[in-house]
Amino acid sequence: MAASNPQPVKPPALRPGDTVGIVAPASNLKPSDLEAGCEALRRAGYRPFYFDSILDQDIYFAGPVARRTRELEDMFERDDVRTIVCARGGYGANYLLPELDLEKIKAHPKIFVGYSDITALLTRFADACGLVTFHGPMATKDWAHHDGIDLASWQAALSGNVPWNATAARGAEISGLADGESQGILYGGCLSILVSSLGTPYEIQTAGTILFLEDLAAKPYQIDRMLMQLKLAGKFKEVRGIVFGEMLDCVQTANQGYTLQEVVMRVVGDLGVPVAFGLPSGHVTSGNVTLPFGVQSKLAVNGTKVSLEILESAVSF
Repeated sequence: MAASNPQPVKPPALRPGDTVGIVAPASNLKPSDLEAGCEALRRAGYRPFYFDSILDQDIYFAGPVARRTRELEDMFERDDVRTIVCARGGYGANYLLPELDLEKIKAHPKIFVGYSDITALLTRFADACGLVTFHGPMATKDWAHHDGIDLASWQAALSGNVPWNATAARGAEISGLADGESQGILYGGCLSILVSSLGTPYEIQTAGTILFLEDLAAKPYQIDRMLMQLKLAGKFKEVRGIVFGEMLDCVQTANQGYTLQEVVMRVVGDLGVPVAFGLPSGHVTSGNVTLPFGVQSKLAVNGTKVSLEILESAVSF
C-alpha cells in the first residue's frame, strides 16, 4: 500500500466544470436521492454523469457483480470523467475485489471518493495500486443532504492545497486521548470493513500509517472486539497514530456508565502513539470531511489540542 510506497500514484486534480462520474459498487439506491446528489454537485460547479444501469437492483445490491464491476472499470477508463464519487455504501463492494482488473485502475488513475462499505475499495486501490484514494462524501448520502459536505476539506484534498488541517472542520468536536506527535501515511476507513479484510488476500496493510477508524451504530463492546481483533492480528504494531471518527450512534444505552473513549483506550492506550477522537469523516451528523488516503500526514495531540495536518498534495497537476 501507499505506506510503503515512497511515490504514491496521485490522480489529476479536480477542477471547476469537470465531469464527476457516479458509481454504485455496493447497495442499490433511490432515484430521488441520486438526483438530489447530482443537483448538489451541479450547484458546486461540476457535471455529474452516471450510467442508467446504476439503478439496477439485485436483492440488496445495485445490480449483479458483473454490472457493478464493469461500471467502475468503465468510469476509470473514460477520458471525459475526472473524478469518481460513489453513490452510497451499504454492502457488496467486497464482491468486486476478485473481479476488478487492477491494470485498468493503474493505467487511468482518478480521484475515487467514498466511505463505509467502499472502504474495501479505498484500501484495495491504495494497497495494490499505490493510488491515493479519498474517504469522503457520497452522492446519495452527503451530497444529497443539506450541510452534508465539509467543502473546505473537499476542495483542499481534491485541488491539491498543502499543507492543510483536517481537524479544522466547522463544528467538529475533536478531542485528544493520548498525547504525542507523529508522522505517517494517512490510511483506514470503516472499522468493521477493515476488520473483515483480515485473513483474506485483501488484508489491510497498516505499517507506517496514521490510522483513521470510524463506524456507525456499533455498540461499545463490538468496537472493543473489532479493535482487539486488529491488535491480535498485529495491525497496530507499526501504526504511528490513531484518529477515530465521530463514531455516530456507537452507544450501548443512553445512560451507560462509561464512554466509548474509555473503551477504545483500554485497547489502544498502551501503544505509545498519539490518539484522537471525533474527526467527522464518513458516518457523520453533518459536514463530512474529505480525507486523502496515501499521503504524508502529521498527527499532534497535546491535551485538548488536536491537529491532523496533510503535508503533501494528494493530486497531480
